[in-house]
Amino acid sequence: MNTIIPYWDNDSGTWVFDEPNVGLIKEPFVLGIPEMIEELVKDIPDAKDGFKLSFSSSSISDRDYVLSKLQADMGGWWYQDKAGRKGWLCPAMFLFFTEAPELIHVKVDTL
Repeated sequence: MNTIIPYWDNDSGTWVFDEPNVGLIKEPFVLGIPEMIEELVKDIPDAKDGFKLSFSSSSISDRDYVLSKLQADMGGWWYQDKAGRKGWLCPAMFLFFTEAPELIHVKVDTL
């Protein structure tokens, strides 16, 4: 399981995260993923200041938010949630996974 701390970046106008161990600073979420994040954090107070996002290729809890792999594009992969929302995960995902998993299980928590 991997955990990052996304937060809202006013300068770029989107959700970003830092992972200094792999050289990512203000790595933006783009192409549909910000809208998925908005849905995930709607009940987390002050989520824009940061929240814990855990993700894995296997189940985390009985309340996972699950993304299903669709197709490769621009070095990353498109995924879809159960509501039909689509989002693109950039090649930075391969810093956390050796290959694009069929399913990505996501859980969010307050800090």
